[in-house]
Amino acid sequence: MNIDDFRLYLITDHKTGLEGRSLFAAVQMALVGGVRALQLRAKDLPADELYRCAIALKNLAARFDARLLINDRIDVALAAGADGVHLGEHSLPTGEARRLLGKNAIIGRSTHQAEDIIEAAREGADFATFSPVYFTPSKAPYGPPQGIEALRRACACSPLPVLALGGIRCDRIREVRAAGASGVALISAILAASDPEAATRAMLAEMH
Repeated sequence: MNIDDFRLYLITDHKTGLEGRSLFAAVQMALVGGVRALQLRAKDLPADELYRCAIALKNLAARFDARLLINDRIDVALAAGADGVHLGEHSLPTGEARRLLGKNAIIGRSTHQAEDIIEAAREGADFATFSPVYFTPSKAPYGPPQGIEALRRACACSPLPVLALGGIRCDRIREVRAAGASGVALISAILAASDPEAATRAMLAEMH
């Protein structure tokens, strides 16, 4: 896994306001802007639709030499030839995913405390997202944001690259990077932007 590809990890969500564009149009604009890692997350889609969506995104990502991970669904990742999976709190254990997908697959894990990250590393994950750092409506049911200091502590003891997730905006990237995050994961800051390509370029510029 090349962590540089995951500095800006775009999570797709077909329910996010897309400014009148299709999800694929918004994702393509982000890829043009420089995104090189995508997560397909569509928990409410049946398997056949999710598979077709995965194939379409895989083909699109391949044009930009970008990585595609599937949220939770190891079967869909295998069927679509995706680069790996992103596992949540209630997904299969990381070790089982590694056994099924093989040593070359990329496996990310959602975490909410430092102990989660250490366990994910022990079981063979390649990176972890840590959330929610800032307030975001999608994470509100899971409790208040953890804040930048919690992110700093998690990164300090992490054996894995950590991506900050939750309420990430362009003006917060330098702060989370200074706290030790290897990159950021986000949805609306790009997909709901009036110009996803420009939003992507602006965020990548903040990484340096």
